[in-house]
Amino acid sequence: MRVRFIALAATLAIATPLVAQQAMQTPGAKDPARVVAGSYSADPGHTLIAWEVDHLGFTPYFGLFGDITGTLVIDPKNPAAAKVDITIPVSKVTTASAGLTAHLLRAPKEAGGKPDFFGPAPADARFVSTKVVVAGDKAKVTGDLTLNGIKRPVTLDVAFYGAGKTPQQMGGKDNIGFEATTTIRRSDFGVTMGIPMVSDDVKLKIAAGFTKD
Repeated sequence: MRVRFIALAATLAIATPLVAQQAMQTPGAKDPARVVAGSYSADPGHTLIAWEVDHLGFTPYFGLFGDITGTLVIDPKNPAAAKVDITIPVSKVTTASAGLTAHLLRAPKEAGGKPDFFGPAPADARFVSTKVVVAGDKAKVTGDLTLNGIKRPVTLDVAFYGAGKTPQQMGGKDNIGFEATTTIRRSDFGVTMGIPMVSDDVKLKIAAGFTKD
């Protein structure tokens, strides 16, 4: 009898945390039925743009833009009519190298000269959508990207990541998230320093989170 009791207690000790773990679920899921129509604001703490360039043909190099703001208007019954307007603070660019980050934002050496990259007081970049073509849970979102004072059309390959409502202790608001990728040429935006030793092509990988207003 004692052996059976010990075995039962051991089984319960193992099963209880497993049951509790199974009962817990993330508030968001990749379920289009969870998308609520309306206007959303970008979550600056969870909206990120990672950029990647080729360095000398030896290795890729990565950097990051954060603190992104903007808006999304979406209706799951008509996703092709969605509108997105995003602002990226170029001045907050970051890399793993303090020296490189400083170089990206360094003033030109000559008075009145052109900075190597963005300069010490770069204007915010901005992407404003102009067209959305939907295919299942993916879409091609075309828009105007303004960077370094130059506007060019850019198309993003966008994938729906998840939607749902946060717990009440986290605000209890509807959220939606996407992933997106594209490649731009920095020379199109007047950033030509180091080409081709540092690639003209810049790969962008975007995580975009939005909270309903």
